[in-house]
Amino acid sequence: MNIVADERGQGAAEYILLFGGVIVIAIAALLIYQQYFQSGAGIDSETDLHAVRESVNESFNN
Repeated sequence: MNIVADERGQGAAEYILLFGGVIVIAIAALLIYQQYFQSGAGIDSETDLHAVRESVNESFNN
């Protein structure tokens, strides 16, 4: 039996690597945006929405 030519299990290993990569990216995104998921982190959504609405209104008025 030639171990080098044996490709059984290659598909499963590729799926494991793919899912592992997705999980690493998801964890990294959660760490980067952690402040948005914590309550009381000093993020004022009302002020943010007001700024976005003003920006949109200014773009339509010009």
